[in-house]
Amino acid sequence: MLRIITLNLNGIRSAVSKGLLDWLAAQNADVVCMQEVKAQLADLAPAILNPAPYSGHFSCAEKKGYSGVGLYCRRAPDKTISGFGSREFDNEGRYLRADFGNLSVISVYLPSGSSSDERQQAKFRFLREFMPHLAGLKASGREVLICGDWNIAHKEIDLKNWRSNQKNSGFLPEERAWLGEVFDQCGWVDVFRRLNQQPEQYTWWSNRGQAWAKNVGWRIDYQIATPGIAARAKAEAIYKVQRFSDHAPLTIDYDWKP
Repeated sequence: MLRIITLNLNGIRSAVSKGLLDWLAAQNADVVCMQEVKAQLADLAPAILNPAPYSGHFSCAEKKGYSGVGLYCRRAPDKTISGFGSREFDNEGRYLRADFGNLSVISVYLPSGSSSDERQQAKFRFLREFMPHLAGLKASGREVLICGDWNIAHKEIDLKNWRSNQKNSGFLPEERAWLGEVFDQCGWVDVFRRLNQQPEQYTWWSNRGQAWAKNVGWRIDYQIATPGIAARAKAEAIYKVQRFSDHAPLTIDYDWKP
């Protein structure tokens, strides 16, 4: 069995202070995909860089305290690749790939456009650049899992207040159409939805109001896969007993030899 966890940390040091590493030690995960590390390697203690039994791999943003993705791997990858060849976005630490035989596991953090129109336009540029890369991965013949914070809720079922968010970043028609193209035209699979079609399955809650207490959330964290390994998915779980950040960990088990 292959167990993959993805989690936006909203700061790895903050998440560790809330018990992340103790929780991970009990999860028996093979790969943990992390986003919003918000640290440079020099900032991190050895116990965070390589918490046993994992080796840590990171792609940090050039800007301090910003973005950054990482992978904790139980088995050493054959190789890792940082960035997807974007002149604009690779220095923001948004993409890290690890290869294990014919399987690639990627931690990805798509931009948020919620802070300003300028950032929304940057998000649109990322989407335009990322689509050809997704098509290339799909055509490569490899099995691929792309895990992370995509900052887009795909359908009405994927957020609590969809009616009032149709003009807000993360649920704009253009963003939803782009994600629809990833699934419907490009042929990728939303693995969680393959296993669970229930409403109110969220992975992120605003810190405003009582969003967490009232489960007023969004499903914006995904494991998106090529069809071969997607068909091997057996179980999913969104962990909400403890909070390590404003996102919840998404775990999926695959009938796949790690």
